[in-house]
Amino acid sequence: MSSETPQFPLILEPGILAAHLDDSDLMIVDVPLKPDSYREGHVPGAVFLDHRRLLAGGGDVPNDVPSEEALSQLFSELGLTPETHVVAYDDEGGGWAGRLLWTLELIGHRRYSYLNGGIHAWRADGHPTTTAPSEPTPSDYQAEILNPQVQIRREELLEKVGSRELAIWDARSAAEYQGTKGDNRKLGHIPGAVNFDWLDVMDKDRDLRLRDYAELVSELEARGLTADKEIVTHCQSHHRSGLTWLAAKALGYENVRAYPGSWKEWGNRDDTPVEK
Repeated sequence: MSSETPQFPLILEPGILAAHLDDSDLMIVDVPLKPDSYREGHVPGAVFLDHRRLLAGGGDVPNDVPSEEALSQLFSELGLTPETHVVAYDDEGGGWAGRLLWTLELIGHRRYSYLNGGIHAWRADGHPTTTAPSEPTPSDYQAEILNPQVQIRREELLEKVGSRELAIWDARSAAEYQGTKGDNRKLGHIPGAVNFDWLDVMDKDRDLRLRDYAELVSELEARGLTADKEIVTHCQSHHRSGLTWLAAKALGYENVRAYPGSWKEWGNRDDTPVEK
């Protein structure tokens, strides 16, 4: 086993990770939707992250980005250092893992990968799991929003709605997009947004890995989500769009941003236009 982590790709297959579990600069983070998933068996050496800590947790937009202080505390507890390569995964096909990696991108930490398919693909490929929790070695990590461009705030999005250079990827279900379902004051979608459900990004026949890249690009381009545009993705809380942000990056889209306020913010204000 090597002591230094090689240059891992953004999307990491289970077999590659399995050969590097002992690498000293590697931090594997399990950020499941269901906490029981970690207790029932996780990648050896993986630390548990409660996905709620990736959200502000209070205020008008509880799904917004946590404060720099809260992020500093979180990543210090996890033991993050500038040299650490983070491999994130979850139990649901990439939503919370994507939100974690997006948060790392936001604070300028670009050494990260997604374990393709998460725990489902890991188990399906026959790799070992353990139920023994891993305790991280704390660090003193000072998180700052060094890359604010990876997010878009409501004010900027309001200014850009209708621009030909902008394409909005709504990762919610068709019913939420059409305004027939939801628990917000206003139902529907941001004007001009196109709908591509996050579930359609996953390959159900390959243990929730990302679908074939060529197929995904073809389906996105058919909706006007093309690489020459500024892509903004969102859902209800920037959880499902954690995966769609990640997928767009994996597909080579260079100008992809996420709207952390998502519909939780947009659908509950008086000053935001809505289409059905």
